[in-house]
Amino acid sequence: MKRSEINNAIKDMEEFLEEAHITLPPFSEWTPDDWKNISDEYDEIRSNKLGWDITDAGLNNFEKVGFSLFTCRNGNSNPKFNSTHNKVYAEKVIMIKEEQTFPFHFHWNKSEDIINRYGGVLQITVYNDDGDGGLSDQRVLVDSDGRKYYVEPGTTIELKPGESITLWPHQYHKFSVKQGTGSVLVGEVSKCNDDDNDNRFYEDVGRFPEIEEDEAPYRLLCNEYPEAK
Repeated sequence: MKRSEINNAIKDMEEFLEEAHITLPPFSEWTPDDWKNISDEYDEIRSNKLGWDITDAGLNNFEKVGFSLFTCRNGNSNPKFNSTHNKVYAEKVIMIKEEQTFPFHFHWNKSEDIINRYGGVLQITVYNDDGDGGLSDQRVLVDSDGRKYYVEPGTTIELKPGESITLWPHQYHKFSVKQGTGSVLVGEVSKCNDDDNDNRFYEDVGRFPEIEEDEAPYRLLCNEYPEAK
């Protein structure tokens, strides 16, 4: 992705969050210059990858594949960063534009609640893992707002604002937005998030983009923070 695309994606999400009356933590507004002076008091942000995260799944077509997100809180399974008070949960806010999708993937360990917080109708297409990384032909358990039921593999679940679904380990899922309903702000509440080790994509795609520096960064991404001085 070009840095200009990343900058624009963050600004778009900031505007959408303001429209939805959702306020992010103060560190969401820190500039690259601010980060040069951020002490080790904030190493939880650095080590747990809190903050801005823009991805195009490595396909270099962000307007069609990818999303923008902000991680508000997260724990860490790495003993180097663990402590007696390490968080066992994570929370994210995600913006998916009406034209965007995000490819099929599951998590080896993480379970997550995906909540439509604002905007259009979120679509989630579901399969089970067949045990070899493929798509199973078995029916899929849907756990949604206190209701449990089964659907055929490849079914697309629609979530209107306020509705949610729980996605369990080894449940493949793909995100999209129902056409004509507008972009969606998604809330994610989950076990600790580990993008380096816990994602299994059905297709050969990436998680973090390679960046072409065509302009200065507006905000640093969660994997770009400098070490504390």
